[in-house]
Amino acid sequence: MGYNVAIDGPAGAGKSTIAKLVAKEKGYIYVDTGALYRAMAVCFLDAGISPGEKEKIIAASEKAQVSIRYENGVQQVYAGSENVTSRLREEIVGNMASFSSAIPEVRKKLLKLQQNLAENEDVVMDGRDIGTNILPHADVKIYLTADTATRAKRRYEELVRKGLPCDYDKIEKDIEERDARDMNRETAPLRKAEDAVLIDSSHMTIEEVVSEILKYCKSNTPQQADGASNLQRSKLRGI
Repeated sequence: MGYNVAIDGPAGAGKSTIAKLVAKEKGYIYVDTGALYRAMAVCFLDAGISPGEKEKIIAASEKAQVSIRYENGVQQVYAGSENVTSRLREEIVGNMASFSSAIPEVRKKLLKLQQNLAENEDVVMDGRDIGTNILPHADVKIYLTADTATRAKRRYEELVRKGLPCDYDKIEKDIEERDARDMNRETAPLRKAEDAVLIDSSHMTIEEVVSEILKYCKSNTPQQADGASNLQRSKLRGI
């Protein structure tokens, strides 16, 4: 039975960055559920579907094949046979993922994959509904958040570092709109699990957030010590 750490929170809260570092520190497998939904979003966009075209998205989700693989210890995300890792942070992909992830048929497509992995491996999984829906019995639950301005600034700086065109005001507006969609969707809305630890990272460094989360995780056992080998041998199969 795997040991599970669930990290939930709104867009731009730093979930992925923090989850990766916690997983590395503990020697667990990092599962980026947002990357899976974004990979699905890439499939929909490449099929010429726009956000809002629910019936087309449902039909396309039945054929979509997405997977996460670890290559040389680094997570790579595939849509079919195409490595789409470099496309996942595009705003158009994020907006499609925000819409399509609220559709029950899309969520069902990915749910079994995520739960099977967590049942058999020690994992750190981040997303919007990990502690409330996907892993309701997770050993550690964290709700990581930050104020809207801080999250927009982080996303803006991330895009600037990558040399991508961006506008701060638009990013902040997109985050506010995505928060509203995520928190008010009918299926598995974003919310803090009753037994989750709330961490507001607005005025915390990455190191401080990681240190705080590690306080709630069990001490490593010999079987968990070699995180690199875990990452090398583990693969999320396509569905």
